[in-house]
Amino acid sequence: MRRKKSPSENPAIRFFRKLGPGLITGAADDDPSGIATYSVAGAQHGTALLWTALLTWPLMGCVQFMCARIGMVTGRGLAGTLRLKFPKWLIAVATFALFGANTINIGADLSGMADSAEMLTGLKAFWFVPIFGVAITAASIWCRYEQIARILKWLALALLAYVVTGFIIRPDWPQVLWTTVIPTLPKGHAMWGTLVAILGTTISPYLFYWQSSQEVEEEKSEGRKKVVDRRGATAQEIADRKVDVGSGTFASNFVMYFIILTTALTLHKSGATEIATSRQAAEALRPLAGNFAAILFTAGIIGTGFLAIPTLAGSGAYAFAETFAWRQGLDENLPRARGFYAVFAAAVAIGIALDFLHVSPIKALYWTAIVNGLLAPFLLVGILIVASNRKLMHGQPSSMTSRLVVGFTALLMFGAAIGMFVF
Repeated sequence: MRRKKSPSENPAIRFFRKLGPGLITGAADDDPSGIATYSVAGAQHGTALLWTALLTWPLMGCVQFMCARIGMVTGRGLAGTLRLKFPKWLIAVATFALFGANTINIGADLSGMADSAEMLTGLKAFWFVPIFGVAITAASIWCRYEQIARILKWLALALLAYVVTGFIIRPDWPQVLWTTVIPTLPKGHAMWGTLVAILGTTISPYLFYWQSSQEVEEEKSEGRKKVVDRRGATAQEIADRKVDVGSGTFASNFVMYFIILTTALTLHKSGATEIATSRQAAEALRPLAGNFAAILFTAGIIGTGFLAIPTLAGSGAYAFAETFAWRQGLDENLPRARGFYAVFAAAVAIGIALDFLHVSPIKALYWTAIVNGLLAPFLLVGILIVASNRKLMHGQPSSMTSRLVVGFTALLMFGAAIGMFVF
């Protein structure tokens, strides 16, 4: 909930008060899917793709802020706003595609979390999958939005595990920084595929839907229940959200950098380039980086999973509710928003079921990231069209700079996808 700042309020406290949907969305980007993709990038290609973290931060920041602005200005979520401009059948196709990708992602995330829990406790991973899934679903249904948002903000601290792990391995920083600022162009199908996966898991469709819907939730929590009451945003609200989104996306890409760095200087350096599960990645780290680093890496997967799964299931639920005009929101009770919560629960339930098919979680996550990388640019075009429309945006369209950056992002993702198939 936004609060009026006091002139005497500590600047640090004022900064942290601004953090909300942008921080949560940015942190949720480093879910087990992201961790798997970045681990594969580091294990297979070493430090060659560290430079992508410098590229994806501004791109992700502009995309997420454009989605935030759509939610703040129109008073609707992304699917609801797109429906005003595009045919309903087209929005429905995108919604079902989002649900499918998110459900696979949830299943793989639960599997990765369960493997990590088994490593830490010694109990069979089999039992943790339904326990985690049911606990997340129950908490999302019974807790109010403000409680959920507060929990998710604290869970973002789990990302610090990967930064600490990166320092534990004591990199040769001059050499690492040189590799970071001097890009290595992708060579061959595998490296192009990894680049598409990085872009797909960093600039991912479910984050677009979640960001805009959380802006609506924030305004509803302030008493603006009707769409007409939520239209428009003050200059201060927009400035605060820029800080929020900028901080969240920076944290996301900062952590991404350290995951690639950690796996590059341990797994790749030792020749362990083929990893199939999160457990294999953590176990390979143990003799190379020490027991503490392996435990941090493992615990981080559980923490980020608890943060990301509500985001994955929730974004699909918001998309369905907005597409088919259902009552929606994490602040609604179950009887009033049955359809919304049914989609949420179905996504988690199907994800749990997928885990009993014995699909490699890291491979599933990695290929889901590639699918998102192929789908995201088409969605970005729709977002760009909506954000540029003065009528839909009630006289507050996105700036020309933002539109140019998001347009470049869409072209880059189209180009990377073409490069993967051509080369």
